[in-house]
Amino acid sequence: MRIKCNSVRLQSLVSISDKAYKATGFDGSEAILPKSQVLGVDYEVSKSEAYWISSWILEKKELQYSSKKEAWFDTVSGRMLPKITFKKHMPDKLEISNAEPDESLVR
Repeated sequence: MRIKCNSVRLQSLVSISDKAYKATGFDGSEAILPKSQVLGVDYEVSKSEAYWISSWILEKKELQYSSKKEAWFDTVSGRMLPKITFKKHMPDKLEISNAEPDESLVR
């Protein structure tokens, strides 16, 4: 199973119980998040701490986040899935040079 996550920059993420974190954003917003919905640290961010948090829980909380950086995670292994992009191929239009039908093909 897959789950969509956002990279969220937080001022602090503190464990308050065996099943929950208290997350504090840079704007002062706070939220209680289940530990099962925090999938790990985003190591690409260098200026502050960022965590991968599931998108559906972020929509329900009053925590500041951006939807610019998203990724899909495997719920069983907790690993990030590779990014797949689809491109639509449009063939080049050909110009018709000989518009008369071939006599050998006509009935």
